Amino acid sequence: MCFREYDLPRVQKDFRLALDTNRSLFTAVTPVAVSDSLVRFWQDYQSLGLALITEKARSELLVAPLMAEVWKRSDREIAVLSGVELNVDASVGLTGICDFVLCRSSILYYVTAPVLVAVEAKRDSIPDGLGQCAAEMVAAQRFNQQAGKSIETIYGCVTTGANWKFLRLHAQHLEIDIDEYSITQPDRILGVLLHCCGVKV
Repeated sequence: MCFREYDLPRVQKDFRLALDTNRSLFTAVTPVAVSDSLVRFWQDYQSLGLALITEKARSELLVAPLMAEVWKRSDREIAVLSGVELNVDASVGLTGICDFVLCRSSILYYVTAPVLVAVEAKRDSIPDGLGQCAAEMVAAQRFNQQAGKSIETIYGCVTTGANWKFLRLHAQHLEIDIDEYSITQPDRILGVLLHCCGVKV
């Protein structure tokens, strides 16, 4: 078993998570305007990214550019890793490939603690990715603990590239933001991502 085999009911049951889906988590977070270079890139290629049907294509054209913006805004102190393994405990299925992992580190070659955010890209269904993302968040929590670099809160995000849904894990309390953001609100998404990484702008 691995991350992708988890749905939300199973991850909640297996890891005894208390689930809260009724709150807006980031209403106090200030939007952050994306850079002019990203605006120009998306003017040229966002419509292509939205038209393509594979997770890989959408990740490359819609998700990765926004992740790179986080790296840039953090003064390169938040590592953005794509398509990396996070193998924490295979006996309970906490193993597999994460689409994106954001770590508080300047090292870009491997996953280092603390892991701050796990991002899962799905072709067309946010709900289908919630269990997988939650499992990755539990793995990140344990990875940080094993490294002696525990942090209070782990964040997650499931995105189709067009739509973005955020999660928050504190101890065994998993919250799924009632709000969903659109790629037409890149300043809102960037503001939340920077908040999740503890980056002040």
